[in-house]
Amino acid sequence: MTSRFTELGIDCADPGALARFWCAVLGYEVRDTGEGLVTIGPPAAPGGEERPGPVPPTLTFARVPEGKTVKNRLHLDVSPADREQGEEVVRLIGLGARRSDVGQGDESWVVLADPEGNEFCVLAARRP
Repeated sequence: MTSRFTELGIDCADPGALARFWCAVLGYEVRDTGEGLVTIGPPAAPGGEERPGPVPPTLTFARVPEGKTVKNRLHLDVSPADREQGEEVVRLIGLGARRSDVGQGDESWVVLADPEGNEFCVLAARRP
């Protein structure tokens, strides 16, 4: 038996705002809220049925007092599902992301940072 990747915890200053950003990026919805916590995940299947195949992980945003200070050691990669990479980068910047230089040089992916400065990459050609 093995483990499954089901949830990613992300420390942040404003769980509600960061959850809204990532809901817009991923097409997720808020699943649960609590004191200083917001969990988001993919929309429920119509009729509450089980989804076939792998289930994408949920993201839980937890309020912490300290701010981000260095480059993330773990980051998300997103792949545009219905548009080209450049169009997706423009959409994500419109949602509040900004370009980020982590020393990546000239690569096929684009590094952005979410509204709290967490780096993530927009891949060019990989389709889920």
